[in-house]
Amino acid sequence: MKHIKNLKLYIMPELVFISLFVIIFGIFYLHYSTRNKERLSLIEKGADASIFFSAKAPQSKKSVPIWKILILNLAVLLMGIGAGIFMGSILEAYTAIDSGVGYAGSVFLMAGVGLFIGFTQSKKLVEKE
Repeated sequence: MKHIKNLKLYIMPELVFISLFVIIFGIFYLHYSTRNKERLSLIEKGADASIFFSAKAPQSKKSVPIWKILILNLAVLLMGIGAGIFMGSILEAYTAIDSGVGYAGSVFLMAGVGLFIGFTQSKKLVEKE
């Protein structure tokens, strides 16, 4: 009986990853198949193809390359993480806060601030172009 319990512990991580993959695949499959069916039914009814495109999407070819936005967001995120580590070391040295709590809290806080700043800067970059 003890051998069966040990076997369950060895199989458990594989089952978690397999089930996670199946769930993610199922969600994407349902999303794309449903979208395709909706579009086909609208086309059969005679709807104009322009309804499939967003009104906010730029219709011209001149837009900001995706690599610029990714680099900007990644740079600001990494600066936020660095600032969070620095802030965590200051909290550990000068306060009675536990080091794990100080580091984790400040890293997540500053990473979130960095992502928000990166988002606003990317939005400004897209509006400028």
